[in-house]
Amino acid sequence: MNDKELAVLIDKLFDEIEKLIPLYMENPVDKAIANGNVAVCVIDDNGGVHGKLFGTDKARLRQSYKVAWTKASQVWLTGYKTGEYERMVFNKEVEENGNGIEAPDLIGWEGGQPLTLKDGSKLAVGFSGFRGVVDLEIMVKSLERVQAG
Repeated sequence: MNDKELAVLIDKLFDEIEKLIPLYMENPVDKAIANGNVAVCVIDDNGGVHGKLFGTDKARLRQSYKVAWTKASQVWLTGYKTGEYERMVFNKEVEENGNGIEAPDLIGWEGGQPLTLKDGSKLAVGFSGFRGVVDLEIMVKSLERVQAG
């Protein structure tokens, strides 16, 4: 996929995320975490970094994006979901610094994952602002909606 097509796809992905946020805000547990101030970071196969902030609390959005970027960049380096990679490190299945991340810098929270597009290219994504399982689900659902077309 060329850069222009990828930019269009990622913009559509952000649009779908924005549509899903109010649905997840209905859950009081998710609403309490960031009150809808959520962020997404996407790193494409070409090393392009794409991000989007949703909400109005700039200080909270800054923190959410920092976490989303950390999740996405760890996935980009390792190829594994956040949480899963940490388990592998601590079980000595992979070398601690084998991908350039030392144990204190690992992010164990769920919410970072690799996503494969229809053409086989990959996106390393990080989402922050809800429970980790929801962060993962929002990204998968959004991509499914975009690719369904």
